[in-house]
Amino acid sequence: MTEPASAIWFPDPPTPAELTAREQESLTGHLGIVFTVMGPDHLTATMPVDRRTVQIHGRLNGGASVALAETVASAAANLTLDPSLQAAVGLEINANHLRPVKSGLVHATARPEALGRSTQVWSIRILDDQDRLVCVARMTLAIISVERA
Repeated sequence: MTEPASAIWFPDPPTPAELTAREQESLTGHLGIVFTVMGPDHLTATMPVDRRTVQIHGRLNGGASVALAETVASAAANLTLDPSLQAAVGLEINANHLRPVKSGLVHATARPEALGRSTQVWSIRILDDQDRLVCVARMTLAIISVERA
């Protein structure tokens, strides 16, 4: 579902389905990440908790949560930029893992904290299917010219 876009997105952003399709041959596709909602100031994606994303004890791997957080924040940051001129690339990410998940989907929503000319900061909340907080993360991205990307 797509809500009306606001001023934070560069004009004519791709739909969540288009974002998902263009990521199919990357880590995003391998982990089963699907973009689901683009709101006025946020982007949401889901990831299955399955054999691809669990650790040896059958719980969601913290690294998979971080990959999901980085995926949704990076995609969102890049959607705020003119892709012919700039790209957002990760500088730092941190995450606190708060609740184990053994099955279902996890839902990550990225929202901007700061949209600067040279850096952006995004907060990401990952919830389970019961809307319980699983992970909180924050990502800082550098805004570079596409010539450097």
